[in-house]
Amino acid sequence: MEFIIPFNKPYLTGQETNYINQAVESGKISGNGIFTKKCQSFFEDKYGFKKCLLTTSCTDALEMAAILSNIKEGDEIIIPSYTFVSTALAFIRQGAKIVFIDSEADTPNIDVSQIESLITAKTKAIVPVHYAGVACDMDSIMDLANKYNLLVIEDAAQAIDSFYKGKPLGSIGHMAAFSFHETKNIISGEGGLLVINDERFIDRAEIIWEKGTNRASFFRGEINKYGWVDTGSSFLPSEIIAAFLWAQLENLDLIQIRRKKISEIYFKGLDGLAKKNSIKLFCVPDYATNNGHMFYIETKNISERTALLSYFKANNILAVFHYLSLHKSSFYEQNYPHYANKHLPNSDRYSDTLIRLPLYYDLSNEEVNFIIEKINVFYNSQI
Repeated sequence: MEFIIPFNKPYLTGQETNYINQAVESGKISGNGIFTKKCQSFFEDKYGFKKCLLTTSCTDALEMAAILSNIKEGDEIIIPSYTFVSTALAFIRQGAKIVFIDSEADTPNIDVSQIESLITAKTKAIVPVHYAGVACDMDSIMDLANKYNLLVIEDAAQAIDSFYKGKPLGSIGHMAAFSFHETKNIISGEGGLLVINDERFIDRAEIIWEKGTNRASFFRGEINKYGWVDTGSSFLPSEIIAAFLWAQLENLDLIQIRRKKISEIYFKGLDGLAKKNSIKLFCVPDYATNNGHMFYIETKNISERTALLSYFKANNILAVFHYLSLHKSSFYEQNYPHYANKHLPNSDRYSDTLIRLPLYYDLSNEEVNFIIEKINVFYNSQI
């Protein structure tokens, strides 16, 4: 059955194929060409990031961050359990032990009050995930990182054009990773961005990005030959991906205005149910902003969520739940039994009760109001 209202629909500006054609006609379709440089400069200029490198995915950006952090066997990394597997996998590939932490009661973000109790002599980094593009409490996280000499790597996959106390997300930690997957605000099908805010890591980042060679320096004329000087991989995307992304970035403000408007309609239309405690609404703390990436609600329990999802499906609306707590995954329990079996009630609650509603640029006001109407009908029928 084809859903009348899908969960996501990629937005195209109309310039994507034009720029791809330009890239092809230029004869330079491998990475680090004109469009790669334009995209990287855009982020550096608009958000004040010190150094930006496009990657083939946010997962790759996180893997680069793990390499740059010099993660070694036995190092411990603190991350929230309620996140995508890539947040953990990037560090596990370097031999790290993942120490999962619970979410806050009001948001799926990392519970800062629990971090210090988990820090040991083996702790190397904290990886806050800005869930739904809503900022974690970054002042508290950075204070702890400075106190214990830890690195902070922001998983900002969902957080483009979002802010913490006026600071762009991705600009606060030592490094950050963004996603341009087709479900994100700004897309390139697959794609990502590594942000380096600590100058210690900039030179080496380019080498890791270019398969462990100093080729980028060679092409800038800084050295007269290049060779294999470090570890690395093929993290650099093609110019075709960068050309697609550039068309999106040119329309960032337009896209953001529409997505945030849809979010506002949801907030207004569902406020009555929230006040009656029928549902719990998406929460944005005072220090954070809403970048229109996602709109979620929480049900009372998993059976209610299952019933509501079935009701959506019967009404040709595709809404979806999200992550399952990683600390309960079979991989983690089998491979890290010493760290597993934690009691993380908030993470598990979000796994059981959170529903993401459709939110994409082309979603009309009428469709948003139709979804709101159906949610109200569902809960009013329960009375």
